[in-house]
Amino acid sequence: MSLVLAALFVVFLLLGLPIALAIGSATMAALHLESMPLMAVPQQMFAGINSFALVAVPMFVLAGDVMAQGQVSRRLVAFADSLFGFLKGGLSIASILAGMFFAAISGSGAATTAAVGSSLVPELKRKGYDPAAAASLIAASGTIGVVIPPSVPMIIYAVIAQESVAALFLSGVIPGLAMGLGLGLIAILQAYRRAYPHGTAFSLRTIGRTFVSASWGLVTPVIILGGIFSGVFTPSEAAVVAVNYAILVSLFVYRDQTLADLYHLVVRAGVTTAVIMFVISASAVLSWTLSSWQVPGAIAAFVLSLSTNTAVLLLLILALILVTGVFIETASALIILTPILLPLALQLGLDPVHFGVVLVVGLAIGMVTPPVAINLFVASSITALPLERIARAVLPYLAVLIAVLLLVAYLPLLI
Repeated sequence: MSLVLAALFVVFLLLGLPIALAIGSATMAALHLESMPLMAVPQQMFAGINSFALVAVPMFVLAGDVMAQGQVSRRLVAFADSLFGFLKGGLSIASILAGMFFAAISGSGAATTAAVGSSLVPELKRKGYDPAAAASLIAASGTIGVVIPPSVPMIIYAVIAQESVAALFLSGVIPGLAMGLGLGLIAILQAYRRAYPHGTAFSLRTIGRTFVSASWGLVTPVIILGGIFSGVFTPSEAAVVAVNYAILVSLFVYRDQTLADLYHLVVRAGVTTAVIMFVISASAVLSWTLSSWQVPGAIAAFVLSLSTNTAVLLLLILALILVTGVFIETASALIILTPILLPLALQLGLDPVHFGVVLVVGLAIGMVTPPVAINLFVASSITALPLERIARAVLPYLAVLIAVLLLVAYLPLLI
């Protein structure tokens, strides 16, 4: 029956149904064919989202939107440029650093791409950078947005796997920095090969001025992560603190938004959250159904029968994660894969927190891998470049992100 469920899911996707409806419809049809009580569907849907940790999701989404729409992103970009702009191709490094700064605020890859891209792409074009390469670099940097804490996908994984959100946040720091370092190396090599110009001259005065200007944004992750790791508040409480801080900064410090703007951002964050919660609730029914049919155990037994080498089995898992990320959006893929792959990872002796970081990093790569490459679509809309050009230019960055995934997977001491 699990094969029937999978076939129905693929058919519904091909018919153009949204991912949540495809999951829910396929699961209900399979349950009906098995003569299982459909009353379990609403019960499991409610159980799937009945978690205090999920309160953090809409809050971090709103905090990221408020920061992205105001002057925070532009000030972060200016500060990053003052640090590394003097290098050959320094704007490329500045775009990565700005992406990492904003990632520590938003928790979203698409939001990071949009915020940094809208501020930096015009300047990159003006200084003679290849537009497609610049757009692809910013899109690739956006993947760090779901790895460096706070991270919405890590919150979702923590709820499904019943692990600590704080532990996952802490474990995402070094992989996120490694992703930024790898992208920076490729950017520098391209800068010398293409003879990109030097950027802003190095000046301690400029660094000080831009630091002060960006300090309200830079202190945001300090408040969020410092509060979580010190035990002052939980991740959900930290998300609420982040929203209030972002609103106060936008309304009264930078004064770059009005109450009307804030209203529209709240509505948009509500719509985004509703979609996420619908996917989670539908996937909860799918997970319950698969568990009832003992599918995760059967898959684990099958994979373990293929080889006795843990390294080989881990490589198979990574391949499955990457392929899934190519075709399914990150949050949806995370919700589908976690209950299937986590039991297998535990049998391989992997720490569940370590595996969660591996899963999030692997699925983040899907954000820049067509056809479902949300960061590339955002970059394309910002630059008005064809998606095909950006997709070709992103290949070197894609290679280094996969290399980082392998390091994170095989060297758990890194995290």
